[in-house]
Amino acid sequence: MTALARTRPLIAALALPLIALASPSLAKPAKSAAPVAAAPAQPCISEREVVDAQKAWGEGIVAIGKTYREGGDYTAAAAAHINRFYGYDLSLVLFKPTLASVDQFRTSFDSALSYFVGGNPSFPEDKGFAIKPWTKVRWKNYGIVNNSCNMAVAMGNYWFTPADGGADTKVEYSFAYVRGEQGDLKIVVHHSSVPFNPN
Repeated sequence: MTALARTRPLIAALALPLIALASPSLAKPAKSAAPVAAAPAQPCISEREVVDAQKAWGEGIVAIGKTYREGGDYTAAAAAHINRFYGYDLSLVLFKPTLASVDQFRTSFDSALSYFVGGNPSFPEDKGFAIKPWTKVRWKNYGIVNNSCNMAVAMGNYWFTPADGGADTKVEYSFAYVRGEQGDLKIVVHHSSVPFNPN
């Protein structure tokens, strides 16, 4: 027997583990882990849900003002409105209110509450937008984009009817909605501004 013939079994014994390392599919299969249950898929946000959320948001603004006029706890009403419609409990909320020029961006619950009802010394410019008060909010969407499924964005104009019978206030808006833990829509972006006036 030649030396080469004697070393062949040794070469084969050394080569097999190397082949198994290089090609795991040739190695003995490991026990598979138990399958992980997938989280139930949330339905895509529909345009109808956005329109319904807008209507309810407007009704909430009117309700805060009504509570104020009647001498009720309008601060609690505004806090409930924010908790219902804004996603401060989910993530960062990008809120740029119409009538804010010093502290333009309200990324915290307290800063949003101050905008709606005023009275917070940290935000002295706030007079309480929701306690003006208003009797009606009317929406006209220029468009709603919901093709990402998990977020919907609406842009357009809304008009606020003052309780004193004056002219409606026209405001431009962009709102972005995501689905909250209970399946309802929550605002994560709210940008409002008055239309450009060249004069």
